[in-house]
This record gives sequence, structure tokens and C-alpha cells, in this order.
Amino acid sequence: MNDTTLKADVLIIGAGPVGLTLAMDLASRGISVIICETRRFAEPPNVKCNHVASRTMEQFRRLGVAQKLRDAGLPADYPNDVVFRTTVTGTELTRIPIPCRRDRYTETEGPDAWWPTPEPPHRINQIYLEPILLKHTAALPGVQLLNRTQFAGFTQDREGVTAIAIEMDSGVTRSIRCRYMVGCDGGSSVVRKQIGAKLEGTAVIQRVQSTFIRAPQLRDMIPGKPAWSTYAMNPRRCGTMFAIDGHETWLVHNHLNAEEPEFDSVDRDQALRDILGVGPDFQYEVISKEDWIGRRLVANRFRDGRVFLAGDAAHLWVPYAGYGMNAGIADALNLSWLLGACVQGWGDEAMLDAYEAERQPITEQVSNFAMDHAQKMIRARRAVPQNIEAPGPEGDALRADIGSEAYALNVQQFCCAGLNFGYFYTGSPIIIADGEHTAPPYSMGDFTPSTVPGCRAPHFWLADGRSLYDAFGPGYTLLRFDRSVDVRPLERAAQSYSMPLTVLDIETAEVPKVYAHRLVLCRADQHVAWRGAHLPFDVYDFVAILRGDAKRVRERKRALAWEGVVAAA
Repeated sequence: MNDTTLKADVLIIGAGPVGLTLAMDLASRGISVIICETRRFAEPPNVKCNHVASRTMEQFRRLGVAQKLRDAGLPADYPNDVVFRTTVTGTELTRIPIPCRRDRYTETEGPDAWWPTPEPPHRINQIYLEPILLKHTAALPGVQLLNRTQFAGFTQDREGVTAIAIEMDSGVTRSIRCRYMVGCDGGSSVVRKQIGAKLEGTAVIQRVQSTFIRAPQLRDMIPGKPAWSTYAMNPRRCGTMFAIDGHETWLVHNHLNAEEPEFDSVDRDQALRDILGVGPDFQYEVISKEDWIGRRLVANRFRDGRVFLAGDAAHLWVPYAGYGMNAGIADALNLSWLLGACVQGWGDEAMLDAYEAERQPITEQVSNFAMDHAQKMIRARRAVPQNIEAPGPEGDALRADIGSEAYALNVQQFCCAGLNFGYFYTGSPIIIADGEHTAPPYSMGDFTPSTVPGCRAPHFWLADGRSLYDAFGPGYTLLRFDRSVDVRPLERAAQSYSMPLTVLDIETAEVPKVYAHRLVLCRADQHVAWRGAHLPFDVYDFVAILRGDAKRVRERKRALAWEGVVAAA
């Protein structure tokens, strides 16, 4: 091998939020990382994601960046409400109340204030989010960021991956040797194409003419209380506007109709004025055009040997409920601890099979939630009555009805407890079902907390004031609700494989009733792996399964069965 070859445990292609989060988590496990990114260091990202989900914030809390993110974005007292109006400057139809970031931890009223979590959601645009993640990641030991570097291809063998990358400014070709590689390189992913994976689903659900503007005078023209997001509903043009800095910058989505198949088929300026509800004298500056197509596409596989896909490289869908970037980050955090286990030597290579087995079905579920909501929204926009802006009692009654319908339809996407906490993993090689119950169903907005293996471990606060998740270890954490249960055999079995196992004795009266078992084993990603009243009979077989080495268990059982046959003969 050439002496100039760069080496790392994991190579990540793409330094967007998904790739950066993956690198952060790997670095926290002592795993060396190289990131290839075509942009210059700190080059501003596009104005895309506007929302960090609660589940994502829970993980950012563990990685030490949650508070940094809370301190950025909209002004601290700027309402995170979602409001529906006839136009942005027109009559209010309804409002979904969401606390400003100043009150996010203390607010108890509202459709998402009841959530059982240490970290509620945070409304922040990617132009503020990504620089914070980048600065944090670049400072971590073991992380090397290669900017202005184009990934060009790879080969892999039984021991690792050799990737070729080109320095875009000098034209110099670099060789990078790693044990594993992850493509976080977006919807047009080169990594996905090179492993032969294909996106399958619905290629076009909605075209959106999106414009990032600067309009300092707009805030004063909007009546009543400000809002993070404003939906404009009128017969001329329906659209959505997001407050970016809370002062003068705004992102405006013009949802094109089915008979408007091209972005340029609609006058952008007139559409903006119809959505905002302003006349020809209103002045604004176009900062950038951010047009996009809503899709429902999921890769037919997320892996080829030592190469994996995450984020938009693996799935694309209409970003309702904000579950574009957030689903990608969930991919990264599911994969990271598995890669860490293998690099550290306590996880069997077969443990990595859990990634595709767990994440691919979830992306199918979430994408269908998003597509279903998109179709309902398309129908709602088409059904806006011509007289929605009519004055007088008749118009007021009509607007009240439209507002009520808009609230009922949309509160579930902006206060989406189900998508945050309800999803669960089944069919995974490292989750041990107990046969007692199946995981409860969930919707976009609702869920039932559960300790069924595969579900997120329901959150509660420990007696010392910490979040349950703050006490989790880097591998598995065994929650013991009864100190009389002797767990030393499991500790010895885990130690024999160097498998990280943290035993956490629960000493608080505030435990949710759903924790009905004396033992609940949780994974690093906060999902339940197993539960029971007693330890399994053979703790070494149990640990083998948790390490991904179910093959060893099967072979041992076959051997014992054969010995029984021989003895009987």
C-alpha cells in the first residue's frame, strides 16, 4: 500500500448533518473517522431543514451539543407557533401553539408540552444548525475533515475498503483505506450508485417553488403574534413561509399544482406576492432559489459488504413532520454504535446485519406517513373556497370551519409524538423478543409507551435528577428494578467478550407503570433489546446474540442435540 494512503476506521462521504452526527458519535466511541466533503470548510449550507426532532435532540444531548443548538436560531422569545392565514399578512384561521426556545423546558400547555422526554424539539434552520455541528465535529480527536474533496470510487475486500478521492482544487488523487465506509452524500448519492442500490417508490409527489428572501419590513406587516411557520390559504396561491432569523429573512414555499409541472411555469414574483398578501410596491431581495421535488423513494438495500448508506442517500420523501434530516440522523445513530462495536472488537461482524433489518422497514413506514399527509395537504389546498376572504359573519364562519380542519390535519405533523417515540424495530438479529406482547401501533401524532423489545425505552427522571438516558453506557445498559436479582453472571459473560454493560439500579418512585419487568436491557440508541424477571438460563448464549453472534448459539445447540442423539444410541 502507498505510504501516502490515508487511514481511518470509518470513512464518511458527505459532511451534512447526517455525516457530521455519525462522525460525532463514532468519535465519542474512540473510532477514527475521515470525512470527504466537496464544499469548502464552513461554506454555508442550503436553507433546508427547519426542525430538529425530539429524538434527535435526545441524542444531541448525549453528544454534548443540545444546549449549543438551543442557543441558536430564532430569537429566544420568538414563538415557534404554526399559524394558518388567508395570506401571510391576512386573516388568521387557526394557530398551533408551540413554545419559544426560552420556554421550551418549562412550558406545560400545548399539544407537544406533555412529551415524556428530557429534550423537546427545537425549531432551527440548517444554516444555523450545520455550522454548530461542523465546529463541534472538527474539534473532536480522531476526526479528519477533507474539504473540497470528491469521492471517486472504491473497492472492498474481507478486511476493509479502499476509496479514491480527488482534491478538487489541485486535482491530486488520494487513496483512503478504512474498515467501513458510509455514504451520507445525499439524494444523488455516488455511493448508492456504486453499490448498485436503487431508489424505489414514487418519484414525484409535489413540486415546490421555494425562495429564500430578505424582507425587513415584512414582520411589521404581519398582524398579531409572530409564528415560526405560516400557511397561506387562498384561491390564488397556497404556500408556506418559515421565519429564518426572526427579523428579516424568510423561506417561502409555493406548492405548485398538478397542472404546473415545471418550476418556471409559474411567475415566481407574483406567486410570492399572492402568498404574502402584498402589492406590487412591496420590496424584497431574493437571496437564493431553493426549488425542490417531494418524493417517496427508499433504496432497495442499505448496504453492500462494508459499505453503508444513510440519510438522503438511502431515502427521500416529502419532508412533512420534519422527518427528512431527522430520519437520516436516526440512521446514523443506529449504525454508529454497531460500527463501534465491531471496530472495538466486542461485536461480531454479523451484528451489522441489524442496520438494514431495522432501518429499512422504518423508512418505509415513515415515508408512507409523509406521503399520506402530503396527499391530504394537496387536496386541502385544492379545496380552498373562493370566498374564504369574504367579509362579514358568513366569511367568519367559513374561516372558522377551514381553520378547524387545518388544525386537526396538521397538529399531528407539527406535534408528532408518534414519529418521535412510537416507532419500533422488529425482525432484528440483536433484539430478543419475549413473546408476551407485540409493540403497540402508532400514528404520526400518537403513540403508546412500551418496553416491548424493539421499542424506545420510555423516559423518566432518576432520583438524582438526571435523565434516564444520561445514565446509559456506551453499549448495553441493564435497568434493574429489583436489587434482589443477581446479575453478576451476566456481567461476567459480558466481561468475557469485553462487551460494555452498565448495570443501573433504579431507585425512584416515579417509574412509569409500563416498566413491569424486573430487568430491562437497553441499547446505546435507547431501544429495548430484552426484558425479563430473571436472567436467561445461558447468559453466554444471551451475550452471543447481543454481540450479533447468533450463529455461535445455533451451532452450539446443534452440537448439543447431536451429542444427545449419540448418547441415546
